[in-house]
Amino acid sequence: MAKILTLTMNPALDLTVQLGPLHVGQVNRSEAMLCHAAGKGINVAQVLADLGHELTVAGFLGVDNQQPFETLFARRGFVDEFVRVPGETRSNIKLAESNGRITDLNGPGPEVSTEAQQALATRVEQIAGDFDAVVVAGSLPRGIDAQWLKTLLLRLNAMGLKVALDTSGAALRAGLEASPWMIKPNTEELADALDAPIISIAAQAEAAAALRQRGIEHVVISQGSEGVHWFSANVALQALPPKVTVASTVGAGDSLLAGMVHGLLVGNTPEQTLRTATAIAAMAVTQIGFGINDTVQLKRLEGGVSVRTLSEK
Repeated sequence: MAKILTLTMNPALDLTVQLGPLHVGQVNRSEAMLCHAAGKGINVAQVLADLGHELTVAGFLGVDNQQPFETLFARRGFVDEFVRVPGETRSNIKLAESNGRITDLNGPGPEVSTEAQQALATRVEQIAGDFDAVVVAGSLPRGIDAQWLKTLLLRLNAMGLKVALDTSGAALRAGLEASPWMIKPNTEELADALDAPIISIAAQAEAAAALRQRGIEHVVISQGSEGVHWFSANVALQALPPKVTVASTVGAGDSLLAGMVHGLLVGNTPEQTLRTATAIAAMAVTQIGFGINDTVQLKRLEGGVSVRTLSEK
């Protein structure tokens, strides 16, 4: 299997609160509370590890509450290349209602100094040549601007690395200028980055073609319960997920990205790559937490994924 580096600039301790219907402005009683060391790149790493890959994780961690992350990395066997910064890694609160609706309350994250930014850039350049792919996922913490991310991505590209990018806003707009190997925005994120509506398949195909001309090989557009569209030089596919009972949508996009990276690196056919990735994402919404904990269920979900060639309309 492959050696993969994931970069999570703004990880988080996710406190997921399970409850019935949320009554705003009233006292609500939870059914359960679960705390996870998380962040998009870390979530991707957990799924990729379950698929058999060797993972190194990096980014920025606050020194005041790093223990849950270090425990996760040790349990998962991840090589830890995170740069420690003063303060606490942010905490995010996820209110998971029994009907599947999720309300996110995301913290701001620590302030990352110029020195810490340089330390991570130097560390990544020193180790990145050993990897088959690099996944850069999530938001940017305070102190880091989008141009810093673009510069880092350009350095990784110059090293000949396959870079998969999953971010939004200014970070995605800057990241597109660095021409990563793969991007995985949702429809709204891509529309915002391109400053254009991309609701129709024709509009998505046109946007994807323009991005490929800029050197972005794979454009994967996630659309939640409405499925996934994947455009590359020889691929225009749609996958529709099977119906599942939703426990939490947190981590579904990260699971999809992990599945896409996995399929491409191991040489699966495009149809099998998208089918498996969609099934992994469908499994993610049935659970609280990240990873593949039931391979039998995954195979069953794969059988329920519908994959077809896209026709513009």
